[in-house]
Amino acid sequence: MWKSARRGAALLCAALLASACAGGEQASTGAQSQGKVTLSYGVWDATQQEAMQELAAEFTKTHPNVTVDVQLTPWLDYWTKLKAAVTGGAAPDVFWMNGPNFQLYASNGVIAPIEEQLDTSVYPKQLVDLYTYDGKLYGLPKDMDTVAVWYNKKLFDDAKVKYPADDWTWADFQEATAKLTDAKKGVYGIGATLTSFQEYQYNTIYQAGGYVISPDGKKSGYDDPKTITGLKFWTDLIAAKQSPDLKTMTDTATLQLFEAGKLAMYWGGSWDVAEFSKNDYTKDKVDVAPLPKGEKQATIIHGLANVVSAKTEHPAEALEFVKFLGSKPAADILGKKGIMPAYNGTQSAWVAAHPEWKLQTFLDAVSYAVPYPISKNTAAWQEAELTHLTKAWTGELPVEQAATNLAAQMNELLAKE
Repeated sequence: MWKSARRGAALLCAALLASACAGGEQASTGAQSQGKVTLSYGVWDATQQEAMQELAAEFTKTHPNVTVDVQLTPWLDYWTKLKAAVTGGAAPDVFWMNGPNFQLYASNGVIAPIEEQLDTSVYPKQLVDLYTYDGKLYGLPKDMDTVAVWYNKKLFDDAKVKYPADDWTWADFQEATAKLTDAKKGVYGIGATLTSFQEYQYNTIYQAGGYVISPDGKKSGYDDPKTITGLKFWTDLIAAKQSPDLKTMTDTATLQLFEAGKLAMYWGGSWDVAEFSKNDYTKDKVDVAPLPKGEKQATIIHGLANVVSAKTEHPAEALEFVKFLGSKPAADILGKKGIMPAYNGTQSAWVAAHPEWKLQTFLDAVSYAVPYPISKNTAAWQEAELTHLTKAWTGELPVEQAATNLAAQMNELLAKE
């Protein structure tokens, strides 16, 4: 999974790869080398380390000449360390990749295209497209995530508000938010945070019929009137005091406010299952519903991919490992470990693990999901998003002006890619 809140300096470091890695050579996938081979496998999530080690062991059972060394680097250091490794020619043979960084690495020859013809119909098309660059596939989807509304049933019951329906609309959501807000108790209907674009702003932008970036990656959509409508969805809630103000949400993350019973609803991803199932407050008080429908029904879909280093000394073995990681047996293992696999039809174990929640909601959302918006240097304009939209969230500038200023800077940055 990748959450937009996990951006910051790590993605800025990734942007520096454009100068460090230009002209990198791509690995070829020839015959497997003879003798024993050890592949390094770079990952960043400690909660998935055990599952990745199990997958590595399973691969060795059918490839006894290959041992896989799972190398964990925490998220905050992952991209910085990877940048240094790439510059020094010592990147892991296989490693995790996310959408925001993908085109930067692919366009600079850091990762190798998958030349072999594979059946990609077993994955959601949106994820296959996400990891395709210049007509070539570079990564096989590992997992996937969509966004829905987590809601506090106790707060809904206390306010005598009906639980969200599967076909609810923006108007229904706004009506519920107003009723769920109780200033005397310090309870708000929602937290209109700014730092989680994947869960919040991107969704309402596409639900309003707007767009973040044009399909060809050359134009910002932030000055589109419909995109601005998608942004105002959130600022209007702050203005109506049905959401905490930006300072409050900066001091205390919206996730923490939700887990403290201060927010009735939280727009979150399928990855939140692990967190909410362990939290003493949320584990028996929450459920999940689809995002409300605006002009359109939409949610952002994202997922990690496994990629091969363009300079691996073992290209054939690395590709075989990536193919295994993208297979049904590997997906079955992921599902049992609480990770929603990307391989179509293998998510039943993940859903069944928590029958108390309507987790099928996240799978049903794939049919109307929009890929996470990216370009060659996503990090640059994501920093611009925060710079300009903060002024709208604090009320310093009207949303229309802040969005128009953002579009202008974003277009300048895209022109340099």
